[in-house]
Amino acid sequence: MAGPHDTRSTLDLGAMLHLRGQALEKGAPIALPLVSSSMYHLPGLPDGSAAYGRADNPTWEHLEHMLSHLEQAEAISFPSGMAAIAAALFATLKTGDRLLIPSDGYYVTRRLSDRFLSRLGVEIVERPTTRFSEGGFEGFAVVYLETPSNPGLDMVDLATVAADVRAAGGITIADNTTMTPLGQRPLDLGIDIVVASDTKAMGGHSDLLMGHVASRRSDLIEAMREWRTFSGSIPGAQPAWLLHRGMETLDVRFDRMCNSAQILAERLSALKGAPKLRYPGLPDDSAYVLSQKQCLRHGFLMSLTFETEAKAEAFINTCALIRPATSFGGVHTSAERRARWGDVVPAGFVRLSVGVEPVEELWNAIYDALPD
Repeated sequence: MAGPHDTRSTLDLGAMLHLRGQALEKGAPIALPLVSSSMYHLPGLPDGSAAYGRADNPTWEHLEHMLSHLEQAEAISFPSGMAAIAAALFATLKTGDRLLIPSDGYYVTRRLSDRFLSRLGVEIVERPTTRFSEGGFEGFAVVYLETPSNPGLDMVDLATVAADVRAAGGITIADNTTMTPLGQRPLDLGIDIVVASDTKAMGGHSDLLMGHVASRRSDLIEAMREWRTFSGSIPGAQPAWLLHRGMETLDVRFDRMCNSAQILAERLSALKGAPKLRYPGLPDDSAYVLSQKQCLRHGFLMSLTFETEAKAEAFINTCALIRPATSFGGVHTSAERRARWGDVVPAGFVRLSVGVEPVEELWNAIYDALPD
């Protein structure tokens, strides 16, 4: 499946795997070396050479080269998705500004805004994803979007909102964690800044915390880079190395996960007595038309709403090929009941993240775990 903004063929994913290799000298290691150093050899006056570990690291540079290739924009890495989100918000907002955020998006973004930005004199306004454009965007310095929303999977028309916000004089930030650059291209649709938690599908192995920002505006990139350096919100060399390694298989993993999610969703939707299902790849889903329009794939996330909390917990905890865990996007299929974190969803609402298991084995395990 591919929408009208299908740039997948122009991303040169094969070239991404060989970005480092094309510049290697004879005898150099093909795998990216892990450089962990706080100091660099720096005789004489500073001349732009690597100087100090809070500002420079060769492992980051190779990772950011790969991220920039994938985003087709300059990218900066951070030690977590929330660190990337904080950088984007703190680098673009000041006292007296107004910020618009989704009321049904990732709850930590709302808490960061409410508990810290509001205390600095930023006015926070929330709107649900399905009515995000109601009221317009005049007077907002920054409009923060999340589509598909986490965990509800509602969607926003990125191109329309980006154009409207720009006309109103504001900046747009889009969280693209759930889709990755292989599933959705916010910058191509006019968004100013993309943020993502690379802890999820980008890394893909549930063994790191990382995030990144990307933008085609040099002024915004410079502001976020300064925020990273001055705040000390820097990634460790080991997680950066792990993310670089994980991204080398992103295309293969993401393709398998999305294909499997589509198959599972179609089977669940046809199953009599199955829990209520949300998946943007189903024609009767409320997000389907917009997903077809602006996404390259429908993603690997779906939701199941069971009648009771007990039935939801029983499904999660008895399915042999589901790991009960928070977060998503790993090679292992995982699920959790999101109400336990305070999301405004029914008690039996389950977010299901499809992994890379053989789809027939995964289907059999899910089918066996469904309540009678």
